[in-house]
Amino acid sequence: MSDNPTENNTPEEKPAETPAPAAEAPATDAPAAEAPKTDAPAAAAETRPQDGNRGGRDGRGGGRGGRRGGRGQRQAPPKPMTEDGKELTEKVVFINRCATATKGGRRFSFSALMVSGDKEGRVGVGFGKAKEVAECIRKGSDDAKRSLVRMKIVNGTIPHEVQAEHGGGVVLLKPASPGTGIIAGGGVRAVCEAVGITDVLGKSLGSNNHANVVKATMKALSELRTREEVLASRGKKVKESL
Repeated sequence: MSDNPTENNTPEEKPAETPAPAAEAPATDAPAAEAPKTDAPAAAAETRPQDGNRGGRDGRGGGRGGRRGGRGQRQAPPKPMTEDGKELTEKVVFINRCATATKGGRRFSFSALMVSGDKEGRVGVGFGKAKEVAECIRKGSDDAKRSLVRMKIVNGTIPHEVQAEHGGGVVLLKPASPGTGIIAGGGVRAVCEAVGITDVLGKSLGSNNHANVVKATMKALSELRTREEVLASRGKKVKESL
């Protein structure tokens, strides 16, 4: 027996157990497995809706060529044609703006002077009025198409010198040799280009009013006569004159 009576009553103290170190993973030189690469643009294209179906509020803002007026190619307006299928040349000579004073303010209206021709001897003049510029041009063009007149042209120029007047407008036209061009301006030039004249000398001797100048030019062209017509009026033939 031990002399200390407390030695048999106290339990024996055990040393604290330390956790065993975790087993380290064996070092390998192989790189970690990479995530499979995907074609990001292609994947995005698959999930993205087709152009024209996607849109913003109320279906607006669709892609190109969408249902609501995307930025697709616009079709060009059809070219004006004559009844026999010839293409017409249209020229705007002058656009006038008129203002009317009303209780609510000024209201504007427009008028357009138009010249149309097939460049093969036919030309017409039209006048249109409307509240908008595009509409008055359309009306003037339709009026010019309905008033096409056949003029006498010889080898791209006029057969002889001629002078005519309408109102205050006076126009003088002279024939020119090939290569001269159209030496004229304003309404005279527009009418000559539309009718198909390539060489002519023109001069405005009167008023500068566009309508009067154009109508004086039309009157001068309508008074032209060819050599055959002059000889026929005298009772002669071409061979006899030679």
